[in-house]
Amino acid sequence: MSETTGVIYILTNPSFPDYVKIGYADDIEKRLQQLNRSECIPFAFRVYATYEVSSRLSDIKIHEIIDKLNPTLRSIDNFNGKKRIREFYAMSPENAYAILAAIAEIHGCEDKLKLIPPNEEDIKAADTAEDIKEQSKERLAPFKFSMCNIPVGAEIEFYNKADSKTGIVCTVVDDHSVEYECKTWSLSALATMLTQSKWGVAGPRFFKYKGEWLNDIRKRLGV
Repeated sequence: MSETTGVIYILTNPSFPDYVKIGYADDIEKRLQQLNRSECIPFAFRVYATYEVSSRLSDIKIHEIIDKLNPTLRSIDNFNGKKRIREFYAMSPENAYAILAAIAEIHGCEDKLKLIPPNEEDIKAADTAEDIKEQSKERLAPFKFSMCNIPVGAEIEFYNKADSKTGIVCTVVDDHSVEYECKTWSLSALATMLTQSKWGVAGPRFFKYKGEWLNDIRKRLGV
């Protein structure tokens, strides 16, 4: 009796960007439909990479390898007194892919390994999730121009990656506000208006100062 051929998959989800799901499926599209049918997560899973195999137990071996390398990466918790061990790992998709790539190289099966590029919908979902994360961060620690050494009177530029709208200039008028078309705006309010978003957006993600994203300046300065 011949073994069923399937794939070991690496899945990502903007709902929990610090984790990847590594498992096995006979039919990856059917598995995606099963996972994405749930209304318990805000964003859908997407396939980051697949590795074609001929054994249904191959993913268990992958799990054993990762668990031995670092047993703290696996998502394990207790619910109603029962231990739950899941296929989620606290690692980047790049590191997960590197493990599969090494295994494929050892077995001379590099042609069985496929990196799946994100489509437009995947990119949009990731950007939306990042917006939500940044908005949460802003609520906890609102952006201030002074903390990024940006003085009053400085000019910053609006950039919208979604439609390539660039070069809209506004002027810093105080620590929290800018002037655009003779009106004072918060960064988030102005970005929401310019992007024509139905929901509020995180303003600093859409503006640059001297060619550098405001959020990148914030991260670089550690504020």
